[in-house]
Amino acid sequence: MRDEPIGELNPPNRVLLTPGPSCVDPRVYRAMATPIVGHLDPWFMDMMSEVQILLRRVFRTDNRVTFPLSASGSGGIEAAVLNPLEAGDECLICVNGVFSERMAIIASRTPATVTRVEAPYGRTVDPEDVRRAGKGKKIKVIGLAHGETSTSVLQKIDEYRKVADELGALLIVDTVATLAGVPVDVDRQRIDICFSGTQKAISAPPGMSPMTVNARSEEIIRGRKTKTQSWYFDLETVMNYWGKERLYHHTPPISLIYGLREALRCVLEEGLEARWERHAQNQQALIAGIEAMGLELFVKNPADRLPTVTALRIPEGVDDHKVRNQLLAEFNIEIAGGLGPVKGKIWRVGLMGYSSQRNNVLLFLGAFEKVLLDQGHRVPSGAGVGAAVQSYSQAQPVPAGAAK
Repeated sequence: MRDEPIGELNPPNRVLLTPGPSCVDPRVYRAMATPIVGHLDPWFMDMMSEVQILLRRVFRTDNRVTFPLSASGSGGIEAAVLNPLEAGDECLICVNGVFSERMAIIASRTPATVTRVEAPYGRTVDPEDVRRAGKGKKIKVIGLAHGETSTSVLQKIDEYRKVADELGALLIVDTVATLAGVPVDVDRQRIDICFSGTQKAISAPPGMSPMTVNARSEEIIRGRKTKTQSWYFDLETVMNYWGKERLYHHTPPISLIYGLREALRCVLEEGLEARWERHAQNQQALIAGIEAMGLELFVKNPADRLPTVTALRIPEGVDDHKVRNQLLAEFNIEIAGGLGPVKGKIWRVGLMGYSSQRNNVLLFLGAFEKVLLDQGHRVPSGAGVGAAVQSYSQAQPVPAGAAK
């Protein structure tokens, strides 16, 4: 074993243009550097209530049960799916990517009967297929990913809500890639269980999954005939910790909750509508630049494109890893490759939260052109940046107070 001392931590300051995590506002870092208190401290319990108020505003809900689960977004999937499903139940899971696939896998580990309603990667799941799959059955849950980050597909919640109403089912929606970056209105859209992640458009560090559960779902969870399969993700006990009782359940990540509180304040100071518009405009400029460079987007239908993540096909003869490694080494920019069946076939560029800035779009397009040329793929000189600048010049001004 080598005896050299391990020095003080000094991570690089990257430009994170991945599907998560995103860059973090300095205000959030400052909040996380404040003193830790005990998780049963009266001051901390009051602060927990403030976090819940802020989350309700971002989710746009009056749900009593609204809190950050101490887990990643994948933990949010597990909690959302395990809690309502018991033996004898039937559920439909819409699968069109890696993370909706994960929801189906988790559901299959419950005693419930799971039917997968699938669409090819890069496409939305047809609500009519969901309707047909549930016809004549007593469906308890329909689950879907609002934004599928593995493919950059956005699905329209309202269409699945109609099907859920017809089938009498709960609607569980994964908004990990959309909350605070794409319109989400839990009460208006009547989402029964909705969960997200802190590290994407909210722009807090990873490690928490904001969640909100409506009264109908809460009643079903509390009325289970059997215990939830997971002790840690049993929402009945977690809800008691985040409820009025504040009954001890686990030691939460105190500093992460500090950071989440400040990140939510940043979201609401900017304004949700302004934030949604900023994400849309920056993606439009990015897409204009990508197409001007002669590159092909993975999602064909513009209406199905997720504003926070853009997937583009890797050109023939270009090495995925060499491009990403050069972007990181030379320009300090990190983007992501494909997952599962599209590994090595697409790049995924995230413009989320604090990372979704005009200067990041222009920096990326200029750097990307240089790297592609170095890797032997010819693109029109300056076309990407020029098209993005033109896109910004034609866009409506982002409302005052919004980050650029």
